Amino acid sequence: MMILLTGGSGCGKSTYAEKLVSAMPREKRVYIATMQVYDEESVRRVARHRAQRADKGFRTIECPKNLGGAAVEPGSTALLEDLPNLLANEMFDGGDWTRIIPDLGALKETCGHFLVVTNDVFSDGVRYADSTEEYLRRLARINAAAARMADYVAEVVYSIPIPLKGEPPCV
Repeated sequence: MMILLTGGSGCGKSTYAEKLVSAMPREKRVYIATMQVYDEESVRRVARHRAQRADKGFRTIECPKNLGGAAVEPGSTALLEDLPNLLANEMFDGGDWTRIIPDLGALKETCGHFLVVTNDVFSDGVRYADSTEEYLRRLARINAAAARMADYVAEVVYSIPIPLKGEPPCV
């Protein structure tokens, strides 16, 4: 089963994703972390995230680029955190953003459960620099493809999941 969770920054989508994972079998849990560590703030953020999931049985795979290279064991429950970071790393740090959609499809087939966290885009109505606009267009394209692939899609608003497609897994 593939699950796509979207919403604004700080809306509770990651907490909801971890809650869903906690209701699934504990063996073979994988956290695919896409954040690129550049400075002290990102080091603190990674430490905070690791502490939050320390007792949840995850094996962490650091994967800032090339999602297809993530060593995920077949049948795993995998949580990808998150698509916006992955795309930014692929676009602006010498990667290949065009492989993201096929890699999502491959992970859907490999995993027993595959949860993907992303962000809502274009909701602020602001005009950005051309490179940022292109990033937003590509993220929207990837989000749409992920939503088509997913069995369950929800937007998380104020920590409340609002189903958009499919039935939520039992929690």
